[in-house]
Amino acid sequence: MSHKIKETNMSRKMTISSDIRFFTETVEVGRISPLSFFEAGASEYKNERFYWQNADKTLTLIGIGHAYTLSNTKHAGRYKDIAENWKQLCSRLIKEEKDMDPVLFGGFSYDEENRSVSEWSEFPSSYFVVPSFQLKIEEGRTLVSINMITNRAEAAADFERLREVRDHLIHIAQVEEFNFTDKNELLSTNEREKNHYLKAVENVTESIRRGKADKVVIARALELQFEHEVSGVSALQSISNEQQESYHFGLQRDGSLFFGATPERLIQIRDGKVYSACVAGSIRRGKSAQEDRELGEKLLSDRKNREEHQYVVAMISNVFNSFCNEVIIPKTPKLMKIRDIQHLYTPVEGLLEQKIDIFSFVEALHPTPALGGVPTDVSLEMIRQEEGMDRGYYAAPIGWTDAAGNGEFAVALRSSLIQGNRAYLYAGGGIVADSVPEEEYEETWVKFRPVLRALGGKLNG
Repeated sequence: MSHKIKETNMSRKMTISSDIRFFTETVEVGRISPLSFFEAGASEYKNERFYWQNADKTLTLIGIGHAYTLSNTKHAGRYKDIAENWKQLCSRLIKEEKDMDPVLFGGFSYDEENRSVSEWSEFPSSYFVVPSFQLKIEEGRTLVSINMITNRAEAAADFERLREVRDHLIHIAQVEEFNFTDKNELLSTNEREKNHYLKAVENVTESIRRGKADKVVIARALELQFEHEVSGVSALQSISNEQQESYHFGLQRDGSLFFGATPERLIQIRDGKVYSACVAGSIRRGKSAQEDRELGEKLLSDRKNREEHQYVVAMISNVFNSFCNEVIIPKTPKLMKIRDIQHLYTPVEGLLEQKIDIFSFVEALHPTPALGGVPTDVSLEMIRQEEGMDRGYYAAPIGWTDAAGNGEFAVALRSSLIQGNRAYLYAGGGIVADSVPEEEYEETWVKFRPVLRALGGKLNG
């Protein structure tokens, strides 16, 4: 029996009119594997799921089904549009104190002015969903909520049917044995426009030397083709196991899954406190502990990388000083060591000066110099002219907020877009006056490695 409620009833966007009501209900359940719950929704909600786990593994969120979608194709005002519509929806929320706050999950495109016909064509400027079924694992508790947004008179009967679906999903997740191993042969690896990338780095470096910018991030893409359709849940499990220190995310839309493991938090708001992270400047991991330590010390003392890092610190500091009180920023960076790479890292925190929503921070912070360049406007224009690709949601903000105003967004690095038997991977680096194209090219391979490995590919083909 199909357990899916008719989409015309409650799962698609409607005008937020005065008669719309937002119902939520939470139950606590026994331990559930997040990926098992994610996969439990595959038969009826394959293209309506999301996955999120923060870097310290204190919070996991899974969404199945769409109670509501918020999206736009705006060039300007896209952040405010999502924020205002979410605020309107939350004003219609009917919940008991014991019920968890509903979550809005999604992301923004990197640069809405630089879109083209590509694998990203089905992704709008902004795309967010309220899940029909929301799993949250936090502080040792596993909670499952139903969210229903409706203007139908038959709301009570509709909600009762959703309870049946919820129980069905929980049962599947708890008792069925899922095989997340994807034995899929990689048929080909296509480096998209390698020569174009090398020329772009050369052109940008020359422009920087002439004083047109201080730093510009240039990225490139790989296209992998497999024998069979790529299993999104297998990719999520693999990259989650291998990249333990990262944020793990997956966002499905239509027939695509955008997933990844990023080390970089953009913004977090939790109970009136705000946190961000400056991550810029990188070097490979060593083959031994001694070599690793030596490479880390080299990174900490490297003028190019420290300069690149300081651009990010200065920009994020300015935003926090505008929006926060009691801003705390260490004077020197430390090392963030993840499996394949070491980064310079400086944490930032502050107290909210006034009621500013998380989307205001996302707008002010994106793109940071680590993903765009310095100055921002000049670097973006140079990326549009030289890079030659649509980044889509790569290097863009992805994350969540809830009805209480808490939330977290990360920068979608170390990521891939899966479509059928193809996967598209993206990686880039900061170009400055003394950048060398071949060295920048080799650094992108290090950044491709986590996702390549998760999908079953090999470094350098």
